[in-house]
Amino acid sequence: MRHSLPIAPQFYVTAPQPCPYLDGRVERKLFTALQGESAMQLNDTLSRQGFRRSQNVLYRPSCAECNACMSARIRVDDFKPTRSQKRVLKRNADLTRRATAPWATEEQFDLFRLYLETRHADGGMADMDIFEFAAMIEETPIRSRVIEYTTPDPEGTEDLLKAVCLTDVLEDGLSMVYSFFDPDREKFSPGTWLILDHIEIARTAGLPYVYLGYWVPGSPKMDYKARFPALEVYRNGTWEPLDDPAAFTEEFEHHPLASDPIAEQVAKLTLPDVMSG
Repeated sequence: MRHSLPIAPQFYVTAPQPCPYLDGRVERKLFTALQGESAMQLNDTLSRQGFRRSQNVLYRPSCAECNACMSARIRVDDFKPTRSQKRVLKRNADLTRRATAPWATEEQFDLFRLYLETRHADGGMADMDIFEFAAMIEETPIRSRVIEYTTPDPEGTEDLLKAVCLTDVLEDGLSMVYSFFDPDREKFSPGTWLILDHIEIARTAGLPYVYLGYWVPGSPKMDYKARFPALEVYRNGTWEPLDDPAAFTEEFEHHPLASDPIAEQVAKLTLPDVMSG
């Protein structure tokens, strides 16, 4: 009888590119493909080690002279909203949540284009067409959901789409892969609201964490994440509470020799048992 042995995933590094978070810096990413029967286990295991998913790829920053990017997550049981976050909850009480399968719609794409044109007109997604958008939403080898938020249409029968979040369901939490919203709701802090609602979804599902992507001290785009209580970041191989954000800004730059070679970084990763053969 012929047996097939588990094959460990192959890891690669991207070419240097301008950093999207900090001016004048260069980024590289360590990445691997997310595919096959063990995709969910690999996603769960590497997410706990600072990786993020983009379609069928898992990646983590691997920059030679900078370590500012840190994966961030909220401890759901320890989270208590601040006074300002309670106001955000009240301001968005008109929104109704609905969870759907990861299937792209024209309504989602229209809102996505409006969001980009208003907030990220010069970003990396600015030229994304509807087919690329559909790939972003639908090409997922793991358990994913599209969480839509709507308000009643005062002049019609159908609800109006106001915000969307592509969300992965992990073994230990929810991972907010990508979100966008109606720019007209900017004054209601919809970005904060989406995180607050995901904390509630995770709480009712008994999941301990909400993964927010990367926190980058010094980046105006990422400052808002540090305002959430019970936040922790992945640094030096472990999750640490972010009690004092200022204490994490001193390690932006480090000597190139302080970074492990890629082979050593990969060797230190923990892989699922199904891939350890």
